[in-house]
Amino acid sequence: MDRNGSFPANSAEISSEPDALAGVTVIVCSSCRDETGSDAHPRAGALLAEDTRRAASSENIRIRTVECLGNCKRRLSAALLRDGCWSYVFGDLAATSGADLVAGAKLFATSTDGLIPWRDRPDSLKRGLVARIPPLDMLKD
Repeated sequence: MDRNGSFPANSAEISSEPDALAGVTVIVCSSCRDETGSDAHPRAGALLAEDTRRAASSENIRIRTVECLGNCKRRLSAALLRDGCWSYVFGDLAATSGADLVAGAKLFATSTDGLIPWRDRPDSLKRGLVARIPPLDMLKD
């Protein structure tokens, strides 16, 4: 973080910080249903959020929930965000994918180019990638 409280767009600066994970936010869709489409509560998305919080309990990663990521056809969904970097949306997750999301967040936090290396991702984040969204300051027109 710079003196103005912002995260620099250059991720190499972020990765040299003592706690790069503080710049990553995992957003979990808490309203996602399981593969059966059940309306039972707690919803599978809420269970994924709890699993992610447990997996991140000793890490400085922000875990947030949102009511809907609009990715219903891909079931349980989550996103990884970091200022000045690409954002990622994943689907087809399981209620027990929290550790995979935390592993992805760690890769994201230490990436020197702001991208999550595909070969190092957990399998659920390889096959579950829905979208990679560029930061606004990268757009040319």
